[in-house]
Amino acid sequence: MMPASFCPFFAAAKRFFAAQILLLFGLVYAHAAEVSSANELSANLSEMMSLSADVEQLIIEADGGVLEESRIRMLLKRPDGFSWETLEPFPELLVTNGVWLWNYQPDLDQVVIEPWNRDESELAAQLLSGETDALADEYEITALVSESRDLEEFVLTPRDSANINRRVSLSFSSNRLDSIVIEARNGQRTVWRFVNVVLNPEISDDAFVFEVPEGIEVIENSYAERL
Repeated sequence: MMPASFCPFFAAAKRFFAAQILLLFGLVYAHAAEVSSANELSANLSEMMSLSADVEQLIIEADGGVLEESRIRMLLKRPDGFSWETLEPFPELLVTNGVWLWNYQPDLDQVVIEPWNRDESELAAQLLSGETDALADEYEITALVSESRDLEEFVLTPRDSANINRRVSLSFSSNRLDSIVIEARNGQRTVWRFVNVVLNPEISDDAFVFEVPEGIEVIENSYAERL
């Protein structure tokens, strides 16, 4: 099987996933209080300023076949610190400090450095810039809570049919984030299951800056200035 890192589609998709994760945490944090059905979600996420977790990722085709299965280590620090380290099956690191994005592929002995492109996602751009006023108008948020209130699911449905996603769901067990599922309009689903979650750990800003190892090829996009 060809490693995902060899395929331009997968590289672009992973950059998009990074933007989507930042989007999801920021979106709910910014707007849950404005949407009556999302008050419970606001309570769960409003104090989540940093997060560390192990992530089990599945990318599932519309026909139910598993396209990719990965084991990942994630660090998140608001407003713009994000690290997404794939451990298996093919080691890879995506890390951004909100200014630069590093994509390190140890199997290829190379790192790609480029400016963090907030324009890759209109919503991510709004979140990272703090311009969040329009987001509540773009998503309908529905809360599904069990009678015992220990299981909760929150569904975000785009109001605009042109949105690439059909729906996004966040699930909690005993007020702890359990999973995020993104369903694209083509039927493909990306599933993130979170384990070993630590809320609000102390994370240094240095965790979101990649120090290039000696002997590693550095590839800079044509529009990136040399660091």
